[in-house]
Amino acid sequence: MAGVQGMNVNGQASEHHHEDISIRVHVADGLHVFELAGSLDIATSPSVRAALTDASERGDHRLIVDLTKVEFLDSTGLGALIGGQRRAKEFGGEVRLVAKEGQILRLLRITGLLKVFAVYPRLDDAVSDGERVGDL
Repeated sequence: MAGVQGMNVNGQASEHHHEDISIRVHVADGLHVFELAGSLDIATSPSVRAALTDASERGDHRLIVDLTKVEFLDSTGLGALIGGQRRAKEFGGEVRLVAKEGQILRLLRITGLLKVFAVYPRLDDAVSDGERVGDL
């Protein structure tokens, strides 16, 4: 049973589990952080898309999606991220990604999405807009 929660009323992190993905949401320096773990694919991308859309509808347009615990990412998952980015940019915001060296980062490179998203090696870098992953 899928449903995604955002921040609860007292501002603490919330967590949601789909069969193949968990989405933990919290705030760091005014940015909403979505920590994903599991597979971001055709089965789970609607949950991620809904979480990003819900944040946007609440007026949160500066988002970070942490992909460091994502084991699998397919084209529908990429589509959910791109949709979130497009919506955030409409309101002057952005979606920053966190990805470590490995399969997910290679996919972002191959698809040219390092030019679409600001991608950082660590969550701290994404929050502070620090060192980004190189586009080479």
